Amino acid sequence: MTAGIGSSPLEYHRSFLKENCRPDGRELTEFRTTTLNIGSISTADGSALVKLGNTTIICGIKAELTNPTVEAPGKGYIVPNVDLPPLCSSRFRPGPPGEQAQAASQFIADVIESSEVIKTEDLCIDRGKLCWVLYCDLMCLDYDGNILDACVIALLAALKNTRLPEVTINKETSAPEVNLEKRRELQIHKHLVSASFCIFDDSILIADPTAEEETLSTANLTVVTDEDDRLCSVHKPGGTSLSGERLQECISRATTRQREIQKLIDKVAHSVKKAQ
Repeated sequence: MTAGIGSSPLEYHRSFLKENCRPDGRELTEFRTTTLNIGSISTADGSALVKLGNTTIICGIKAELTNPTVEAPGKGYIVPNVDLPPLCSSRFRPGPPGEQAQAASQFIADVIESSEVIKTEDLCIDRGKLCWVLYCDLMCLDYDGNILDACVIALLAALKNTRLPEVTINKETSAPEVNLEKRRELQIHKHLVSASFCIFDDSILIADPTAEEETLSTANLTVVTDEDDRLCSVHKPGGTSLSGERLQECISRATTRQREIQKLIDKVAHSVKKAQ
């Protein structure tokens, strides 16, 4: 069947899904072409730019010295922020962060915490007195669905690219002294990757939805796994329920995706190092 011009977007999509493909030519569980650029922001301590199809996210990491919290004197901390400015899509308005940006920031914060991508103890310099805080700013430059997957790739790649200057405490003045010439890499403990899916008509599962597919779907789901095939988090904001079988399908697709993305990040990080 072919959907004629004038048929609803949903009917148009259904006509493709019946044939086990999608309007952009992809198979149902195929991800869009993913490209990565590392270290593109020279003023940041670490950065990465990710394109997932048309969806484009840039991540810049700024490290600042601060006091550890009273509850965790031996740890530093990571503060992610996802920005969806009007320039990336007409759906976003100027002003304070909207619901979707806040939910994305919260998702990234939860993933960082549950996965231990970085051990926050590594960010402590002087217990109870001095630590690093990493501000991870993720900005969407072009919105075409599935920002969560693009954000997780950009964050991991930028963390891998981050170099922290050496800090010593002056014995006489107790003041921290920063040596910008001497920098060390962050220790990445878990290479996590997220894989997002949409459900159509409560039954058809598709991977890496575009903005239009997200709008037309009956449920969204994001699965985060690491290199040990450990399930770090399952994020399902409302929508229709999902069978255990379907969830298993998503998890196994996510583990394959994890390997593909880790390969990509390692390859790009390696070529950046060689060029330095």
